[in-house]
Parts: sequence; C-alpha cells; structure tokens
Amino acid sequence: MLLTIVLIAGIIIALYMAWNIGANDVANSMGTSVGSGALTLKGAIIVAGIFEFLGAVLVGKHVTNTIAKGIISPTALSSQIILMGMISALLGAALWVTMSTYLGLPVSTTHSVVGAVMGFVMIINISLIHWDVVATIAASWVISPLSGALIAYLIFFTLKKTVLGKEDPIKEAKIVAPFFIFLTAAIITMSVIYKGLKNLNFDLSIWPALEISVLAGFVASIIGYFFLRRYHAKYRNDADKYEKLEKFFAYLQVMTAASVAFAHGANDVANAVGPLVVIVDIVSGVGVGAKVAIPLWVLALGGLGIVLGISTWGYRVIYTIGKKITEVTPTRGFSAELATAFTVLVFSKLGMPISTSHVIVGSVLGVGFARGIATVDYRVVKNIIYAWLLTLPGAMALSGGIFLLIKMIWM
Repeated sequence: MLLTIVLIAGIIIALYMAWNIGANDVANSMGTSVGSGALTLKGAIIVAGIFEFLGAVLVGKHVTNTIAKGIISPTALSSQIILMGMISALLGAALWVTMSTYLGLPVSTTHSVVGAVMGFVMIINISLIHWDVVATIAASWVISPLSGALIAYLIFFTLKKTVLGKEDPIKEAKIVAPFFIFLTAAIITMSVIYKGLKNLNFDLSIWPALEISVLAGFVASIIGYFFLRRYHAKYRNDADKYEKLEKFFAYLQVMTAASVAFAHGANDVANAVGPLVVIVDIVSGVGVGAKVAIPLWVLALGGLGIVLGISTWGYRVIYTIGKKITEVTPTRGFSAELATAFTVLVFSKLGMPISTSHVIVGSVLGVGFARGIATVDYRVVKNIIYAWLLTLPGAMALSGGIFLLIKMIWM
C-alpha cells in the first residue's frame, strides 16, 4: 500500500516537473520564432507541443539513464532512502523551475535535477556522488553555450556575407538557401534515426544514419532549389527588399525550431522521468541499479507534462528569449535555432544531459555578437547568468530540505 502511494506521488510530481520543463524550456525552441514574427504564440505552442512530445517518446531514453542512475550510487542506499530521495529531488527541482518561470528567466532544468539529486545525497553521504559524472555534465554547461554561440555566430556571419550584404539579397538567397535547407533536413533526420527509435525497434548506427541523413538533406535541398527558382520578388524600396528576405527565411526558421523542439523533448524529458524511473523500478521489484528498458508510458507521461507546460505558462520565458536579449529577425532566429539543433543533437547522442536553455541563450548571443556587441541587452543577460549560477545550490537546498521533512514524517 505504501509503495503504491509513493508511486502515485512520484507520477504526480514527475508530471508537475514535466509541466515546469515545458513552461520554462519552450522558449528554447520557439522563443526566437515568436520574437521574429515567424510564428504567432498560438502557432508556436502547437508546433512545439507536437515535436516535443514526439522527441520525448521516440528518442527520450538516451539520456534518462544518466539522470536516473549515473549521478549517484543507488546500490549503496536502501530502497526506502532512494524512494524518499527521488521524491525530494523531483519536487525540489520542480519548485525551483516554477520560481524561475514566474520571473521569466530561462534556467537549466538539467541543472535543477542534477542539483536536486545531489542535495539529498549530500545529507546522507557525499562520497556516494559520482563526481566524475557530475564533472562531465558540468563541463557541458560551459561547452554547450559556447558551442551554440560560436556556431550561431558563424552561420549568421555567413548569411551576412553571402546574402544580407548583397545588392539583390533574394537572388543570392536562392543560391545559398539550398545549402541551409540541406543542413536543416539532415540535422532533423539525424536527430530522429541515429539510435533514436529504439522504442520502435528501429536502431541505426552512425554510418547508416549519416548516409540516410545526407540523402534526406540532399533531396530536401533539390526540392527547395526548384521551388526557389519559381519565386520572383519585386521590391518597392530597400526596406521592402529586406522584409521579403526575412519572410523568405521564416519558413526555414520554423523548420529549425521544430527540430530544436524535437531534440529538446528527447534530451530534457529525462529531467522529469529520470528519478521516476528509479521509483518505478523499486516498486516493480527490479533490483536497484539494474539496467531495464524504460517503460514507454513513463516517457509519454513526461511528454504529456511538457506539452501541458508549453500550452499554459510557456509564454513567460518565450518573450525573454525572443525579444529581450537582442532583436530577432527570421534570419537571426534561423541562425540561432540551427546552431542550437546541431549542438543539442551532438551532446544528446553522446548521452550527456545538457541544458538546452544554455545552448539557445548562447546561440542568441552569438547572433547578437555577429551584428555587433552593442545590440545585446547585457542587463537581461546578467540576470539570466545569475539565475544559472543560483540554480544548482537553489535546487540542492530545496531538495535537501524536502528530504529532511519527508524523513521526519516517514521514519
């Protein structure tokens, strides 16, 4: 009876955590699209909801094991302590993300869960924490935003040189756009098929997946090329010329935003269901630390919670990412989203639960720097960085406090 109550509580809190992830992290995929006008807020919610759910259910199991059993040594703890600890970690992390979302600050849900898991373990025995795993994850917190910023800078710099700075940007875009269509389609395909569909018993290794992805990108670029040839634009003036160019890139931005939503669902569903997986294992009688297949219903639960968060409270952080850091247009948003999709794909496939929030903020900054450092609102960036720095200790403190409270009641 007690285990059943714990399982129900774990499911409810995991759903609450997933709701928080959707509310805070929808800006990772859709913030720039709304900020640039490529999508309305309603349209962004619909697109994000579909692709986040698909990513969580189809690809989500890659990083779930790292969150669930990679940070601590579960076999060194009793089942009772683990159950209390995972409930504490989920609730502590969720409360921290709720506060951050209320303030409109994009924080790392990965930071939150890692800190929350560490929070209750440090009360028991600090030596149980796998510091090498934590160090690897922590390294990604630095590497991922820098990677996003660098790649976004290079993409937008390339667009400036090859398209935006030309006398007839639409004409030049027809030449350059097929290349970016190729990249976008290849990245989306790779996100889906490279070790991504194990839940559907479809699992490709690197080279077959790469070949299919390149082929998909090539086909998409050919199709795009023939469509672009049929597009003829007449300009009333220079302002009209660039307005038509931005509309031209709005379609590509939506494609990249969808791919980021898919990648985010795959990567960040672990933050909600990772601790729940451990609870389910214990209640089901599976040995602690044993390698078992993650139930599809658990991933679906995480995906559902993310969609609910997107559709109810996601607008708060969307405006921070899309409008407050720097002015975003479809060309800039496309550059940031493509860089984010690529970075998240690489890190996710390495099994490293990175912060998509860090990547997209880094990518938006990279685009801003490519336009000139004066175009970035550093007050907003400063507040975001403060929130990042406080996330780990904040989640640790909340989780540790909740654990002590549960321990007093339970034991």
